[in-house]
Amino acid sequence: MTSGNISTKDICLTGIFTAMMVVMAQISIPMPLGVPMTMQTFAVSFAGVMLGAKRGFMAAALYALLGAAGLPVFANFSGGLGIVMGPTGGFIMSFPIMAALIGLGSEKGSRSLAIGLTVGTIVNFAAGMAMFSAVTGKGFGVAFSACVLPFIPTAVIKAAAAGALGFKIRKAEFRLRYR
Repeated sequence: MTSGNISTKDICLTGIFTAMMVVMAQISIPMPLGVPMTMQTFAVSFAGVMLGAKRGFMAAALYALLGAAGLPVFANFSGGLGIVMGPTGGFIMSFPIMAALIGLGSEKGSRSLAIGLTVGTIVNFAAGMAMFSAVTGKGFGVAFSACVLPFIPTAVIKAAAAGALGFKIRKAEFRLRYR
């Protein structure tokens, strides 16, 4: 059953991956300058890889909207416009774009997936730094130290894991579907 361009499968997958983002956001390590290290970026990347650009964007946008509406879906069961408009809001607001960029790469193959994961992560870092700097009044150096530098090693690991796991699952799904 489809309604316009959105199928029942699209709605179900969007909901499942949005729920994954909620759960993964709760795996959180506080950091000294207030930007927690979470697994939600893995979930956003994985959604992009698995769902592609359109559905990945929808899942991440739904996640951000649920949190903005006040549901406790962000790290440490927080939510509300105060979080979205706060120091970490740039990360949250860029999740749909991150998922879409990764999804575009995923739709085109493994080399493009690596580019999509890299560009999506850079966009997420840039948006996070910009919002952190705007809200806190801190300069580029502090924003880079709070929002990027401590997260580079885990960002590489999460992107590689999301890409490898997602690509492997997509290939297995294709083989099962077309046997």
